[in-house]
Amino acid sequence: MIKLPLLNGAQSPPSTSRAVEVGWLLDTDKAAFIWDAPRRLTRTEPAPEHAKAVAYCPAVLDHESRLFEVPCPIDVNLGFRYDKDERPAVVNLDGDKSAIRPKALNEMLAIVNRREWRHPDRPIIQFITPYIFIADEPVYVSQLPPYASYVMNGWPGVLVGGRFPAHIWPRQMMWALEWYDTKKPLSLRRGEPWFYVRFEAADPTRPMRLVEAEWTPELREFQSGVASVANFMNRTFSLFKIAEARRPKTLLTRKRRTTEREPASG
Repeated sequence: MIKLPLLNGAQSPPSTSRAVEVGWLLDTDKAAFIWDAPRRLTRTEPAPEHAKAVAYCPAVLDHESRLFEVPCPIDVNLGFRYDKDERPAVVNLDGDKSAIRPKALNEMLAIVNRREWRHPDRPIIQFITPYIFIADEPVYVSQLPPYASYVMNGWPGVLVGGRFPAHIWPRQMMWALEWYDTKKPLSLRRGEPWFYVRFEAADPTRPMRLVEAEWTPELREFQSGVASVANFMNRTFSLFKIAEARRPKTLLTRKRRTTEREPASG
C-alpha cells in the first residue's frame, strides 16, 4: 500500500466517501473560457465481439479509469529556430493566419533557459496553464503525456512530466516539451488531449472523483505561499513541512453554479 504524508502530522480521519475527491480550478483573470474542464479518459471504439478483448481486461479498465485528460486550449503551429546570434527562438509558422495573436502567445509560451536544458541539443519550451488541483486528504498528482491518444505521436519531442502532493502543494500546472527533432514542427489543436493527470491516494483501491472547486479566501492565501517559490530557492519540496503546518483545515469547496434565473423585480 502506498504511504503518503498525513495532514498536519496527524492521523488522517476516516473518509465518509468511498471515492477520493479531488478539486480542479483555474487561476486566471482572462480568457478563462478557452480552458476546458479536465475530463475522464473515455473510449469511443465499437463494442468488442470477443469476450477476451482488450476492452474487457480488468487491469486496463482500472488503469484507464484513473486517468483524466486535459485538452489543448489553442490551435497553433510552432517551429524552432536559432537566430543569427545562436539564441533559441520559437516561431509561429501560421504567421498572419494564426488563430492566436503574437502577444497572447508570448504570454503563454516561454523557452526554458538554455543552461537549464537536460541536453544541449534538446530545447525545452513551456506553456503556463491556469490548472490547479487540490484535495483535503493525502493525494499525489502525476502529470503524464497523453500516451493513449495517437495525437502524441506527431509531436517532435517528449512531455516533461512531474509529480507532487495536491493536498499541500496547489501549484499551477505547466506543459513542457523537450524538443528532440528541432527540424520538425509542433502542431497543437484545440480540444485534443494535451496531457493526462493521474491521482494516487493512500488506499489504491479507492476510485477518484474530479470536481470543480471554488476559490475561497483561505485557499487563495495558502496558494500564494506556493506560487513562484522556485524563483527563490532550489529543492522546493523541502517546504512541504511548512506547507503542512500552514495549511487551512479545508482547501476543497465544491463550485456552486446558479442554474435558475432570479425572479424579475417589479
